Amino acid sequence: MSPLSSARFPVPLEWGVSPGPEAVPAARWLVGAIVREWGVPLADDAFQDLELCASEVIANALLHTGDRCAVTVLRRPGRLRVEVADRCPVLARRERGVEATGGRGLLLVEALAEAWGWCPRGDGKVVWFEFPEEREAPCPTRGWGTAPGLAAA
Repeated sequence: MSPLSSARFPVPLEWGVSPGPEAVPAARWLVGAIVREWGVPLADDAFQDLELCASEVIANALLHTGDRCAVTVLRRPGRLRVEVADRCPVLARRERGVEATGGRGLLLVEALAEAWGWCPRGDGKVVWFEFPEEREAPCPTRGWGTAPGLAAA
């Protein structure tokens, strides 16, 4: 049974992801489904960036441990956070070299997410990233209505 079918929203939602060929696309889809179900206001490009970051962090956890990871999606006022916990105590290296064959996933997360980081947990770690919710601001023309994505003056 999918965590999405039994969860009550909005609450932090956590589920396990086992290694396998369909694990990352399925987990990415579930992150997106949760965000949509919660009605989190994100622009289309921010939503795509969120899904890409989720894919990268989940793929790193599965690739570098060869074991299950736990994905948690949290919503706090004005912020959406995704955490991926695994059983490897070290962070994957972020490669910047042109000839590097890996290590670009965390560079993408660093570039796309508003904030990201990691911390030790038990015998492993948690890698997390955050995106801000889009805010609706008063429309600048005559002050009627709202305009999504505009900052309030």
